[in-house]
Amino acid sequence: MHRLQAYREMRARVSQKAFNWLASINSSRCIHSLPFATVNVEEISASQPAEVHNLVQGKWTGSSNWNTILDPLNGESFIKVAEIDETGIQPFVESLSKCPKHGLHNPFKEPERYLMLGDVSVNAAHMLSQPKVFDFFTRLIQRVSPKSYQQALGEVFVTRKFLENFCGDQVRFLARSFAVPGNHLGQQSHGFRWPYGPVTIITPFNFPLEIPLLQLMGALYMGNKPVLKVDSKVSIVMEQMLRLLHDCGLPVEDVDFINADGKTMNKLLLEANPRMTLFTGSSRVADKLAVDLKGRIKLEDAGFDWKILGPDVKEVSYYNI
Repeated sequence: MHRLQAYREMRARVSQKAFNWLASINSSRCIHSLPFATVNVEEISASQPAEVHNLVQGKWTGSSNWNTILDPLNGESFIKVAEIDETGIQPFVESLSKCPKHGLHNPFKEPERYLMLGDVSVNAAHMLSQPKVFDFFTRLIQRVSPKSYQQALGEVFVTRKFLENFCGDQVRFLARSFAVPGNHLGQQSHGFRWPYGPVTIITPFNFPLEIPLLQLMGALYMGNKPVLKVDSKVSIVMEQMLRLLHDCGLPVEDVDFINADGKTMNKLLLEANPRMTLFTGSSRVADKLAVDLKGRIKLEDAGFDWKILGPDVKEVSYYNI
């Protein structure tokens, strides 16, 4: 009897310790019901600032250099971003260097990852279909970007539809190869969609979720190892989305996430020497990167583009050009 009573007391103590330990680990998550989120959109303020961390080699890390983002509603500091300076880029350089040029997967290497990423898309699309999650990202976009609820909602909706389009087998269908008959028996020409391997993605402030998520998932689907850099003013949105993707089954080592200024990012690109960079932003920076990276870059730049109209054009609606 005494032994049974002692066992019950011991189990109660262990259960209480386990509860306290979990509470200390997940204290930032207990304030709301979303399992992946580390912020509460309604409570982000100068008195309760949100923190944005970096992700490298599978670990979320802070920084000695915290950049503060001002609340557009009142001018107070309401988000702290752990920005990496030039002395802290080495872990990111090492992470990219570990990825071979044949990528994390390809048609001959770990093809199971195509199915895994299809499952991640299924889970992420399902999460974004839940009203609480949908509203969470919509309001988070609003906190850092001058958009109405309907505009921010549209961005989340497009993101969810993209993920739905690449559920299940659709990821490996992207890697569909081809074969062409040769000149004689036994001769064929085969073509395969191949990853670049280590790559970087740099995205602007105007679409905090849609642009980085679509570009990131496209890189992952094909077997690349990306370092993602989002404008620090809005990077909190993509940080929370990465946590959602991890919760949906994405391996934490597959993506590195960095907060840094332009000078630091430029140094990272030069030292890491990624095999391809996807840049969305100003044409001035795009021109510089095209030279620095010796053409290993794909650009989606901004600016005014002239439209040349031929002599057959009679009536022109200038407001619709």
